[in-house]
Amino acid sequence: MKHLPSITLIALSIVSSASMLQAGPPPGLVAPGGEVKKLADGFLFTEGPAADVQGNVYFTDIPNQRIHLWSTDGKLSTFTDQSGRANGLYFDKQGNLIACQGAAPGGKRRVAKYGSSADDVSIVDEYAGKRLNSPNDLWIDPKGGIYFTDPRYGDREDLQQDGEHVYYIAPGAKEVKRVVDDHVRPNGIVGTPDGKTLYITDNGGKKTYRYSINADGTLGDKKEFCPEGADGMTLDEKGNLYLTTKVVSIYNPAGKRIGEIVVPEHPANVTFGGPDGKTLFITARKGLYAIPMAVQGALQAGKAGS
Repeated sequence: MKHLPSITLIALSIVSSASMLQAGPPPGLVAPGGEVKKLADGFLFTEGPAADVQGNVYFTDIPNQRIHLWSTDGKLSTFTDQSGRANGLYFDKQGNLIACQGAAPGGKRRVAKYGSSADDVSIVDEYAGKRLNSPNDLWIDPKGGIYFTDPRYGDREDLQQDGEHVYYIAPGAKEVKRVVDDHVRPNGIVGTPDGKTLYITDNGGKKTYRYSINADGTLGDKKEFCPEGADGMTLDEKGNLYLTTKVVSIYNPAGKRIGEIVVPEHPANVTFGGPDGKTLFITARKGLYAIPMAVQGALQAGKAGS
């Protein structure tokens, strides 16, 4: 048996220690003793969690055409059972629930708005006179403009667009702008509370990018943020980015992977919610999960400081 030189053993030990540091949540982010717990199950495919100002979390069950509500007092209810295959969700400043409605049977292929009731109104369903592919996820900037991704998973026979792109709807505008056209399959999207930076994950290209946001809503200064594609994403108050891959991968603002949160089922999307904005909600296949955190979501922290 050959003996490894001591310097090699030290190097292996360092690598092993670094891997261990990245194998779990980084210190200071998860609440002391915090663990992932299942809140509800029995769904077909959960997605699109979004918190309202009270911290109630809405999420979608895409194949079942439902949007559910998990209240701050721990009760589950159904917001609508006619969701148009809603996927990503986000609340605007007026408290309206904005939804990306996808394709496939029953899908409306549009971005729509829910007001005080479960009746939805179309915001946009086409670009350049052609139907959208299957709006997937969205983020609303501080001005009220809507960024959304438009990939297509599954059947592609009825596609009218020339690819899978990212779009922007300016506040009060009737037309949509295409702001990204060089991704393979854009999916998750989130921006910083100051409206200066946008993150978009190219799930097809297996990379996540960071952009600067121009005054007119267009994007510039594209930079690769990390070599990992994902489904959904969210930001915490420290600027850390949470990506849903096989786990919830956590990256610091510099793009360094600093840890992960393991979920019993494959995670699809994440958001912060709860009364204090310090609970990370995770939609994962047939379940809804949550873990108490020591940090707030970026959106919740921004509201608390305004």
